[in-house]
Order: sequence, then C-alpha cells, then structure tokens
Amino acid sequence: MIQMNNVIKKYPNGVVATNGITIDIRQGEFVYVVGPSGAGKSTFIKLMYREEKATSGDVIVNGINLTTLKQSRIPKMRRQLGIVFQDFKLLPRLTVYENVAFAMEVIEEQPKKIRQRVLEVLELVGLKHKVRMLPSELSGGEQQRVAIARSIVNMPKVVIADEPTGNLDPETSWEIMNIFEEINARGTTIVMATHNREIVNTIRRRVIAIEGGMIARDEYGGDYGYEG
Repeated sequence: MIQMNNVIKKYPNGVVATNGITIDIRQGEFVYVVGPSGAGKSTFIKLMYREEKATSGDVIVNGINLTTLKQSRIPKMRRQLGIVFQDFKLLPRLTVYENVAFAMEVIEEQPKKIRQRVLEVLELVGLKHKVRMLPSELSGGEQQRVAIARSIVNMPKVVIADEPTGNLDPETSWEIMNIFEEINARGTTIVMATHNREIVNTIRRRVIAIEGGMIARDEYGGDYGYEG
C-alpha cells in the first residue's frame, strides 16, 4: 500500500529531513506519525503524495513509484489519495456541497453519481444539513469535516492527514477522530501526523515515531511517547 525503501530527502540547504527510512504500511491500517518538531514528520508525510520528492530511495504508493513519477502525472496520482490538511484548504466562494463535489467534477464523474456520493459523505461527517453554507459560515470543526468529506468522496484507498486536529478544540478533535475511525473501519488506510498526545494514547493504533529524520520507534498499539 505504502512502501519506503531507504528513502533520503536532502534539501538544497544541506538539511537531511529523512535519512534512510524504510517502512511498509498495509491496506486498512491506521498509523500515527509522531515525533518532536523538526524531526522530519512533515517531510515524511509530504513524500507520500509527492509534495516533496525523495533525493534517493523508493516511495511506492498504490503501486506507483513516486520517486520516478513524472511531474505531469502527479495530479492524476493524487486523485487516488485523500489528503487532509491542518488549515482545511477549502475554496471560500464555494458552498459545502460544491467544495466536496469539486473533487468528483475534476475526474469528470456523472452529475447524478456526484450528487448521490456527495450527500452520502456529507451525511457521514454530519453536515448534510449545511450543504448550502459557505466555509466562512462554519466553525473550524465543521470546515475540517468538509475537508474530510472532500478527501474521501472519490473512495480513495489511502487518506493522509497532516495535523488534522491541530487547529481544533479538544471536543471537536474527538469528533473528527470518530470520523477517521469510521472511515478506517470501512477499509481505508489512514496515515495521520499528529502532536495530540491524548488522542494517540486513547485510540491505540500503530505508532511510527520519527526523530532526526529516522524511524526511532514503530509499534502497534503504541503510545505517544513524548512530553506535552
């Protein structure tokens, strides 16, 4: 599903963000990525959707080697993934419905199927009653729910989430995690970078800890392992 083989990412300024990472994430897993600030977590996550390109080594996602993938083919590859960001990245002038539908319109899905599927995922995230609202009319938690709905509307095998609860209050964070658990229960692989100690220690899943650009720990049912 997601494989990294001896992956090194070195930036032009000489910083080595990942230093020989080898990892295998299987279909249906729920994986937390944790570690101190500046440890290489964000680079590790970005390598999975080719926001960053490995300097050497192989990054294979859904059978595609992202290290050798041509730039022109990256958008098509990303359509097979769901990506959730800390700052939502919704289109401000589009309604809730339109933001989610846009992901299906890009792949030229039939209008009837778009409507059916969009309403289905909005019901899953508890926002079917707010389809006509703009992002500015929603709370932060609601905006993140729209972002999650958008990420899963094309039924990707993998959802990659980079600090999805980072801007949310504790209660809303738990609501978002419940949605991620439901998505995972339906067979979708979840890879989630997080600093939320309480969530990791409560909802026990596989934990990959990155320190100094290397994997310091990889354990199933692990804890957060850091202070704060």
